[in-house]
Amino acid sequence: MADLKVYTMEEVSELLSVSIKTVYKYIHEGLLPAVRVGKYWRITEDGLREFLTRGTSPVEPKKETKKGE
Repeated sequence: MADLKVYTMEEVSELLSVSIKTVYKYIHEGLLPAVRVGKYWRITEDGLREFLTRGTSPVEPKKETKKGE
């Protein structure tokens, strides 16, 4: 557990080049996994990697349509 890297909201906002308010929004929308420690939010490196892989919008499967209908 000594290798566990956690980020503050400020660090994440700098890494993503977005405002702290946007990071807070991502957390509350469930897009960015975070843990509340006291009155502060912390984001793990794994959580940040997951967020970066997935992005901000949920992926919806494309509907297949048949031509001529």
